[in-house]
Amino acid sequence: MKFFDRAALSNVLADGTKKLALDLDDKQHELLLDYLALLFKWNSVYNLTSLRDPLQMVTLHLLDSLAAVPAFAQAHNVLDVGAGGGLPGIVLAITRPDVKVSLIDTVHKKTAFLKQVKAELELANVTVYTAKVQQLQVQQPFDVITSRAFADLSDFVTWSGHLLAEGGQFIALKGVAPADERENLPAPWKASDLQPLRVPGLEAERHLVFITRSQQTE
Repeated sequence: MKFFDRAALSNVLADGTKKLALDLDDKQHELLLDYLALLFKWNSVYNLTSLRDPLQMVTLHLLDSLAAVPAFAQAHNVLDVGAGGGLPGIVLAITRPDVKVSLIDTVHKKTAFLKQVKAELELANVTVYTAKVQQLQVQQPFDVITSRAFADLSDFVTWSGHLLAEGGQFIALKGVAPADERENLPAPWKASDLQPLRVPGLEAERHLVFITRSQQTE
């Protein structure tokens, strides 16, 4: 599919969210499609994702991020590091309007897109930063810090660990379970859990890696 057939994409999204047992209302469903439409439109100029087919975007971007949403059930204040085109941060913000979601990226054109999404979709719970995460300072630390295919897990926790609240956790979205990365985490970080994900319409492996300060998991 090389053009944006909203009705067809809506059906695929609805079927996928049903299989994921996610309870989304009509407004959230439409907002996800609105976000996808913006991603598809801006991608032709800004190269936000290598995918050009909106049907693939539904599966590999929306449903892939939606599959991780239940892991954020207890989250209140989330940071998405290396947010790129807004995955999983924007998807989380749409599905969990009660959660504050911050997104950070160093690339101005990507954060310009994210600010446009925030404005057009009227996402009051979204904050966008253009900066290196190592240099970010905030008044309120985050109880969850997430990333999707951002970096090696050691770099991820080292660069953003100063932003994690006491008792908080990292949730990294990964493909194949990265055994070496989990085993080589620097102190005081420890992989506390590994959760496989099933993404409707996708055969490839997907995993969530949960990381906490080691004293919390002993």
